[in-house]
Amino acid sequence: MPHPSLGRLLAAEFVGTTLLLAVIVGSGIMAERLAGGNAAIALFVNTLATGAGLLTLILMFAPISGAHFNPVVTLSASIDREIEMREAALFVSVQLAGALLGVAIANLMFGFSVLHPSTKERTGFAQWLGEFIATFGLIGVIISVSRRHPIPVTAVAVAAFISAAYWFTSSTSFANPAVTIARSLTDTFTGIRPADAPGFVTAQILGALASTFVFNWLVPRQNRER
Repeated sequence: MPHPSLGRLLAAEFVGTTLLLAVIVGSGIMAERLAGGNAAIALFVNTLATGAGLLTLILMFAPISGAHFNPVVTLSASIDREIEMREAALFVSVQLAGALLGVAIANLMFGFSVLHPSTKERTGFAQWLGEFIATFGLIGVIISVSRRHPIPVTAVAVAAFISAAYWFTSSTSFANPAVTIARSLTDTFTGIRPADAPGFVTAQILGALASTFVFNWLVPRQNRER
């Protein structure tokens, strides 16, 4: 199978990230509306939709672009020399653009303005630690599973980890700078105040860097099964 062109790679990352944010934010809005004020039920429904959507999107787009949908996944891949720096920068650009479009679509679908800053407070050391752990785990899953198993197994593992991290982390596992920035522009169930986004993004970058080095040591590339 020929290697996809750069345009096709970028289109896959853009469309995939757009759909991912539409799933996350749209399901959050629907869940909150139907949960009758029960935050646990709303989070549970949001988790199920996000996990299912993420699994499907990885299966759809991984054969094309690797289905990063996440600047820190791209950062980790560039450190591992799986993607050139120029391509990595373009990946991050289209991920951010796609994330913003996905949030705008979700807002519009449910009758909100296109983009409106969130008022939901998410800050403090406990939540930053949650984001560090969530991102550390996500990158670890991607590195360790993808080097020993085919794409469908990796897709299941990533979706399962993110679904679990919605519940075991204090931050409900954003684990993605593009997601964080985009979710600062929806004043709904999944939102985060714009002022709180930098703390989350910093924790995500640190978690990704730490995980990349730890799991490259634990699971050397030459151990990849053929």
